[in-house]
Formats: sequence, structure tokens, C-alpha cells
Amino acid sequence: MYKYFTPKIVRRALNIWPPFWGAGISIANISSNFQEVSVILKDRFWNRNANRTQYGGSIFSMTDPVFSFMLMGILREEYFVWDKQSEIDFISPGTTDLYAHFVISDGQLAEIKQATKEGEKHFPQFEVYIYDKKGKVVARVNRTLYVRKKPQFR
Repeated sequence: MYKYFTPKIVRRALNIWPPFWGAGISIANISSNFQEVSVILKDRFWNRNANRTQYGGSIFSMTDPVFSFMLMGILREEYFVWDKQSEIDFISPGTTDLYAHFVISDGQLAEIKQATKEGEKHFPQFEVYIYDKKGKVVARVNRTLYVRKKPQFR
């Protein structure tokens, strides 16, 4: 599976994945090393709520698998990577297309590798902000992942 897990293929697959496609979510860019990803949530009449702003479920969904697939692309087949926990803080209404830029730093990767080198479970936390077209913060999302080396690589 991992030989097909390239930024180009992952981007294309997620952009036709029904939960993303239906919600108006698209992956704009994945860096060649999987450490940066840009996501857009289009403002469409079908993803607005009763207040005519972006539906909170769609805002939350645009962050759902991103940090997990980034780590899967970086750590490859040696590790289990799953979402464990998440929380969202809605700061202001989303009335335009929304944008998020996800980053996993070299320091975070070093910490994950150090914490899991003997097969221990590790729960790294990541934060991403969602912005509107004018750069105003719409939401802040914190995600906790589960990362552990697979038994054959310990």
C-alpha cells in the first residue's frame, strides 16, 4: 500500500472521497515530504447552516484525517497512526470559503520517533487554525493522534 501512498495520489484520492467531495472540501496541496498540507472548504448553499454560515460539521470534517495521513506518509509502514481525540473551538462564523494549513515540524517528528522507538504508545497533539478569505480566524482545532511502532519494527 505505501508504495502508492504518494502526495499526488493521496491528494487525488481525498478530493474524490465522498465525505470530502460532498462537503465541498478539497486538498489544495500536499508537500513532497507530507509535512505541509493546505485544505479548502468551499462556501456552497448545501453546506450552510440555518444561519447561512458554513456548517460546523463541515468545518470540523476538513481537519479530520489530515494529520493522520500526514504522519502515515512520513512514518510509512513502520507505524500505526490513528486519530484518538479532537476538539474544536468555533471562534467566528464562516461566511466565505475557508482555509487551513497543516504543518508537522521536524521537532515534532523527532519527538514522536524518540517516544515510540521501543514500541511505546505516543499521543502527539497538533493544532490547526481555520481562516476565512480575509484571514480572520473562524475555528481552532486540536487533534490528538495515537502513534506506535508496529511489532515487526520494534
